[in-house]
Parts: sequence; structure tokens; C-alpha cells
Amino acid sequence: MNKTILVLNAGSSSLKFALYQTTHESISMICRGKIEIGGNASSRFQVKDSRGELLWQQSLHITHHENAIEVLLQWLETRTDKRQPIAAGHRVVHGGMLFNRPVLIDEQVITRLLQLVPLAPLHQFDSLAGISALRRLRPDLPQVACFDTSFHRTMPDEEQIYALPGHLTDQGIRRYGFHGLSYEYIAHILPNHLGDRATGRIVVAHLGNGASLCALRQGKSIATTMGFTPLEGLPMGTRCGNLDPAVLLYLMREQQMDHDTLTNLLHRQAGLLGVSGISADMRTLLASNDPGAKRAVDLFVWQVCRQLGAMVALLEGIDGLVFTAGIGEHASQIRTRICARLKWLSIELDESANQANAIRISTADSHTPVLVLPTDEETIIARHTLRLIAA
Repeated sequence: MNKTILVLNAGSSSLKFALYQTTHESISMICRGKIEIGGNASSRFQVKDSRGELLWQQSLHITHHENAIEVLLQWLETRTDKRQPIAAGHRVVHGGMLFNRPVLIDEQVITRLLQLVPLAPLHQFDSLAGISALRRLRPDLPQVACFDTSFHRTMPDEEQIYALPGHLTDQGIRRYGFHGLSYEYIAHILPNHLGDRATGRIVVAHLGNGASLCALRQGKSIATTMGFTPLEGLPMGTRCGNLDPAVLLYLMREQQMDHDTLTNLLHRQAGLLGVSGISADMRTLLASNDPGAKRAVDLFVWQVCRQLGAMVALLEGIDGLVFTAGIGEHASQIRTRICARLKWLSIELDESANQANAIRISTADSHTPVLVLPTDEETIIARHTLRLIAA
């Protein structure tokens, strides 16, 4: 029987998945897809192969995670040569201070994940819903939790704590960092592109609808821009990024904004969307002549350069810069503008390579190499899952 591993990323309105073929200790992607969870609306179930070509598309009525997973398992049984998975790996946003590495899921792990819900109420319940649904449908299937926060547990204490009373820090109010699975993948493949230099002082810019920076030394995280939640750091598609906390106190006092109103403002109405008044999509903003769009793009570039400078200061120099994620991989104009502000780091951009989204976009004379590397969080999850079930 073909041995496969299923990777799941459960969100509030969708279930993303990928299926991997396993051979001894190696893996290769078979397909990936997405099932929309639409409540009363029609939901789309779409699958593409490893080259991005459409394999399957169907409109269904999917109301909850268990329904989505059941549909997926039935599709795997009938459409992929009966490749039922031997294990499943899950992306879990928050591991808190409890988990610094991937773990096999059991009742104790689920109990601990529930304890972390207050730290990530917008994400943790969705991950748990996917895990619980699969446990009900396939109770004997081994499941592995992989955490977006674990990669950053190597950061020094000075990077992890806020200037708050110690008892609040002890209660878990500290900087965790996110996008860890993406940064782990980039650190894993970086030696293929930079050789020995990959273990030096590297800044990775994960620029997408969610955006952050990470400073790497010896392939490990020493600093990142996201903190207690994914709100901190860079302005993003609809998230505000860094904000004076007194702004919230002002809005509560002067405009009587409550918790839910503030949550909606900071997570869904701010960022590129809030500044531009047009869109959260960088492609739309770059194509627009509207002054609001220009203002949002200018702010994004400014803040990336501002916070990237802080990463370089903590590293005490830089040996490489990597762009990844949607904007980082595809928006050559944004990379051009960022690198133009980084000439003080002896960065010279090869504009033709940049326009082509080549892997290396710096010139041969550039003291600091600049790379564009597609990230692959699913592959990292599949590798961890294979390792743990084989242990």
C-alpha cells in the first residue's frame, strides 16, 4: 500500500491540506488543496497537483470542520489510488511556552492546547477543531501538532519579555513570534543557496497578507517582529502592526470602543486596507493611482526597512537577506524599493533578475546576497510528522 502523510491547516473559513508520498525518510508532494467552510453558502473544494495544475474542483455544502475532513477522506479514498494517510500533521498557531518542538497528539496534549486558547483565541480553536474532527473520524490515525511559535523559543530572554511586572511575564504575557514553520523551512534550505554563509547573520522577510521579519544566526531565531500575537511588528493586509498601547486606551475612553470593536479594528480594518481605504491586496495597491494606495505602499516599505534595520543591529551585521511569502516572492517592485533603502548594507540589486523573480536577485558585486525563496510550511510539517511516527 502507498504510504502517505496528510498535512492539515484548519482555519475559521477553510481547511487547507496537502498530501505527501513517503519513501523511507524522504517525502514528495502529491497534491494540495482547500475546502471552503461556508455555513449556509456554497463551498468550493479544489485540489491541485504538485505543479499547480487543477486536479479536482467541486461545489459542496460544507458547514463545519468535521464535514470538510470527512469529504477530504472520501476524496482520498476514491481519487488517489486509495492513498489513505498513515499519519496527519497539523499546523497549530500557538505552542506557548509548553511546546518548543512538534509533538504526537494525545489527550494530555489536547488539554494543554486548550489552555493556550486565551493566547490565540482567533486561531487556536480552529486548529483544535481540525484535530478533534479527525480523531473522531479516524481514531487510530497518529496525529502530530507543529507549532508556529516553536522555532522562536531559541530567542534570548531579552527578546522574549516585555517591560512589564514579572508576575505578568510568568502568566505568559511575552513575545512568542509566529511564522515559525516558514522560517524553519527557509533555514533548512538556505545552505543549498548560500553554502557556509547560511549559518551566518541572515534576515528573512516573510512578506504576505501576514508579514514579519526574523533574524537568524546558525540557522536559529534570535529575534522576530511579531510578539504576543501576530498583530505586533509590520503593518499587514488588515492588521495594524506596531501601535502605541495608549491609542487603545484613548479609543476606549473617548470613543467608548469595547473589546469586540477594538478586535475587529486591529485585526480586520487596519493595515494596508485601513490606510489605503481600497484593498488589503498589495497587487491591487501597486496597480492603483489612488493616493491612499500610494500611502499604504509607502508605509509598508518604510516599516519593513525600519524594522529590518533593528534585525541587522541585533545580528551586528548581515550576511544575507531572503524574501519569501506572497509579496516577498512575487512583488518585484516592493523588493526594489526595500533594497534601494538598504544600500548602506552594501546591497546591489540585479534588476533584471529581480523582475524575473529569480532565486538570487543581487549582483555579483553585492557584498550582501539577496535571495527570493518560496516558502513551504506544509513540507516542514510533513517531515516532522514522518520523523515522529517513525521514532
